[in-house]
Amino acid sequence: MKKLLLSALLSGLMVAATAHASTPTEHFKGEPADTLSQAVANFSETNQQLAELLAQDELSLEDLGTIHELTYTLENALEKINEEAEAMAVNLEEVHLGSETGDFERVQNHGADYLEAAQTLVN
Repeated sequence: MKKLLLSALLSGLMVAATAHASTPTEHFKGEPADTLSQAVANFSETNQQLAELLAQDELSLEDLGTIHELTYTLENALEKINEEAEAMAVNLEEVHLGSETGDFERVQNHGADYLEAAQTLVN
């Protein structure tokens, strides 16, 4: 009788797990990252939340759901940071080329844009 009850219980759990696994994952938008400073702030705060969750000895299904949601915010932040890093690279190259050719205006204009973004990343 115990074996029959255990078998029925395990079968029920497997059906429930299969139904849960086959349910489409709900997608979230995450926090927006419209500016580099917003992206850096979201990146920092959300990484801290993720670190706290991952520091636990065990993760619950609720924790995994929270982690899933956090990844959307992190992805948004990284996308913006990458966009801005590409623009920084372009501005830095302009500073480099301007310094080689003695183009003071080019160095100053692109240098200011480069530093503004760079300081946002490191502060």
